[in-house]
Amino acid sequence: MKFKTDFDRCKGCSLCISACPKGIVAIQTERLNKNGYYTAECTNQDACTGCALCATMCPDCAIEIGD
Repeated sequence: MKFKTDFDRCKGCSLCISACPKGIVAIQTERLNKNGYYTAECTNQDACTGCALCATMCPDCAIEIGD
């Protein structure tokens, strides 16, 4: 998994969505975190290049990129 969201840290601000050059980051709407936010998720892990632009844009450091 290249893209991982810290579920309880994410505020769903959507900055990561605009930063992703592949357009594969979205806000999931199935469950709220402990703070009441819907969180970011990668919709296609295979298409993720690991560029980390999403993580760089995240003001809450809620996104981790790795193998």
